[in-house]
Amino acid sequence: MKFKKQIKGLNAYQPGKTMDEVKRIFNLDKVIKLASNENPYGASPKVKAYLESADVNYALYPDGYATKLRTAVAKHLKVSENQLLFGNGSDDNILIVSRAILQPGLNTVMASVTFGQYKHNAIVEGAEVREVPLKNGEHDLDKMYDSIDENTGIVWICNPNNPTGTLTPSEKIKVFIEKVPHDVLVVLDEAYIEYITDETYVDSIRLIEKHPNLLIMRTFSKAYGLASFRVGYAIGSEEVISQLEPTREPFNNTVLSQDVAVIGLQDQTFIEECRAKNNAGKKQYETYCTERKLDFYPSHTNFILMEVKTDSDAVFQGLMKRGFIVRSGNALGVPGYLRITIGTEQENTELLQKLDEVLHEEGVL
Repeated sequence: MKFKKQIKGLNAYQPGKTMDEVKRIFNLDKVIKLASNENPYGASPKVKAYLESADVNYALYPDGYATKLRTAVAKHLKVSENQLLFGNGSDDNILIVSRAILQPGLNTVMASVTFGQYKHNAIVEGAEVREVPLKNGEHDLDKMYDSIDENTGIVWICNPNNPTGTLTPSEKIKVFIEKVPHDVLVVLDEAYIEYITDETYVDSIRLIEKHPNLLIMRTFSKAYGLASFRVGYAIGSEEVISQLEPTREPFNNTVLSQDVAVIGLQDQTFIEECRAKNNAGKKQYETYCTERKLDFYPSHTNFILMEVKTDSDAVFQGLMKRGFIVRSGNALGVPGYLRITIGTEQENTELLQKLDEVLHEEGVL
């Protein structure tokens, strides 16, 4: 059959082992997953209350325009409803943007290492991928700018970056966007924005009015604790959104996903509480690393990328045998490191105790 040449040998996304799978393999009664940067406190209690009483006609298609959700998000962000694009998670929005712009003969610029779906979708569309190494864990915007030419379609900036958790300063991003040619779309992926507490951060939405080639991506999967419902959204100029909409699949957000996202958005007290708990949990890991002289990247997210001074896979396996699922740096392009989702205080304490055991076994401590 006539498959695209560029997908030959391209691997599908490989999810990690499920908690049930790990229980079965290692004969465990309890497994804690701290691998996918999900909210350990779940979603707003108001979401659970809604789901317990929701009266939904499952035979009907959802609102294809996501009207209620669109209105709620527009009001929350103080933007026009026509400036919003909704996807089945941010992964869907990345696909929509790539599908709309990238093609053979064009290139796309991104960091290395960063979120893998930018590169994956570019390859599928047959575009050239130009990767610029991070500088101290941050995007090297000067060298990214130098990589742009007349055939560049998209520049991707993940901020805070995944998997490093680092935050590229708002002023640097502003200066960068001002230099980028107007026919190049700059995508600013802010999946972890709710966890940012840095006082120098400036809401990037303010830049769209002056720079219509800027598209900002956010999600309900992280701080809002709604990953299973798959709701991501993008904010851009009305012109850009109108060009992206035709490449969006119809009915890509379900009835329930639209409703719970609205309810979650309304409970900002829950978000504030999660952010405070996350900051406290982050300090547990920073203290652990500092005391054991292990390097770590300063995180502005709900995860931390930390050094283990040995094979990442060995530590990953050692933790999994003890009932903790994390992400090996080998799978993320950062060998010698682990990416760990910040859990509850108790989960963090237990994991760090087990990590001590594994690092002693590996001769690190």
